[in-house]
Order: sequence, then C-alpha cells, then structure tokens
Amino acid sequence: MKWLRKKKNNHQPSLSLEQQRTEKLAELGAQLWALRQEQGLSLEQVVVLTRIPQRLLQAIEEGNLNDLPEPVYIQGLIRQFADALGLNGVEFSGTFPISSAQVNPQGMGNTSAINQLRPIHLYFLYILLIVCSVNGLSQLLNNAVLQASNSENQPLNQKSIVKPEPIQPKDSLKVQPVSDPPSGGQQGQVVQIGVTLKASSWIRVVADGKTEFEGILPEGTHRIWKAQEQLTVKTDNAGGVLMSVNQEKAKEMGEPGKEEEVRIAAKPKF
Repeated sequence: MKWLRKKKNNHQPSLSLEQQRTEKLAELGAQLWALRQEQGLSLEQVVVLTRIPQRLLQAIEEGNLNDLPEPVYIQGLIRQFADALGLNGVEFSGTFPISSAQVNPQGMGNTSAINQLRPIHLYFLYILLIVCSVNGLSQLLNNAVLQASNSENQPLNQKSIVKPEPIQPKDSLKVQPVSDPPSGGQQGQVVQIGVTLKASSWIRVVADGKTEFEGILPEGTHRIWKAQEQLTVKTDNAGGVLMSVNQEKAKEMGEPGKEEEVRIAAKPKF
C-alpha cells in the first residue's frame, strides 16, 4: 500500500511555470490593487510615482501576463509598484517566479539553467553589441579623420614646394624687349620715354642699369625719363599706361591688369 501511495503521489500533476506565473501575478496584482484603493491613489498617480506606463500597471493588477514583458522585467515592475505603495518591493516581488528552477529544480536540468540565464544573457549581449558598435564606429571615424588630414597636408606641402618654381619665368614670359627705337629717334643721342597714366598703376623705370623710379603713380600723371644706352619700363597694369618713345605717339603698353616690361635701347653711332 505504501508503494501504491508513493506511486500515486509521483503521478500527481504539477503546475507549469507559466501557470505558476499567472496565478502568482493574479495574487500579487490583487494585493497591489487593494492597497492602492486603501490609499486612495489612482493609476495616474502611481504612473507619476513609478514612471511605469499605465497599461503595464493595469495589466499587473488584472493579472494579465500576456500584456507584460519577460518575467525578469515583470518582477522589476512589481517591485517598483510595491515600493510606491510603501511595501518592501524586493521581498514582495521576490515571490514571483522568473525561472523554471522554481517549478522543478531537479527534473529540468540544463533547461532550467538556460531559462534562468536567458534574460540576463540577452541583456548583457545587447550591452556588449552596443559597446562594440560604438567603439568600432569611433575607431573608424578616427581613422577616416586621420586619413583626410594626411591627404590634405600632403597636397599643401607639395603646393608650398612647387608654387615658387613657376614664379621665376613668369616675368620673362611677359617681357617684350625692344632693341631698337622707332625711326624718329636721332642716331647717337639719348633715348627718351614719356609715360602717361590712364589709371593708377605701379611702375619701375631703370635707366642704364640704375633704378630711377619704383612706385605707384596716380591717374593723370605724366613723367619723362632719359638714358644714354637703355631704358626699361615695367608695370603691373599695362592697359593703364600710355608710353611714347622719343616723343612719338603714345601707345598702351599692353592689356589692362596684366604685367608688362619694355626695354628701349638707343641706336649705336655709325
């Protein structure tokens, strides 16, 4: 008889984890509802105290497990709800089962351990993924910034080295030497240049190798220079300078805004 009684007890149906959670949630929810009614608090006031959405608080009071998140979060919501009503939230919520170990710790084996660790595992996995993503993105952005700064520095250095080189032949390309004066000049005499400014311009005049003038002349200025062998006139605004050689008709030195240099040499005596 003892064996039969023992065998009968072994085959007694046990509640599943889901059923235990449903029954416990209904029990705890009813207690919280009753306590809230005693204190004269509305759900809206509890929302302000706990910062928990009203639909979740209502689901806890009604014992509606389907409208709530995973069990580990349900336990936390119950704890906050109980704390707001003046209870010991940790002890009150600790009776809510969140793992299968509370149902059958011997029979479930590895499955209970997996169910028990599952929410925590997911929580830390999410944090790990977020941290790895942020670190990877920051490292990628730092590398991109370094590459961009290096690529910008290289062309700047190259420009600083290459830029002065084409400056030297620039003047020589715009120099238009004139070895002989017009036919109106007298043989064996000095060469004379007259300059009239149509616009304010910078001018440099070199007579027989000596700089006679260098500076900016205002519009309307008329100047004359003479030399025994050669006169050189250079300006940065060729279109604004009218130049006459040996009192001939004045002509523009070149195009406006462009640099120009003209050399006039006296004819040798025969």
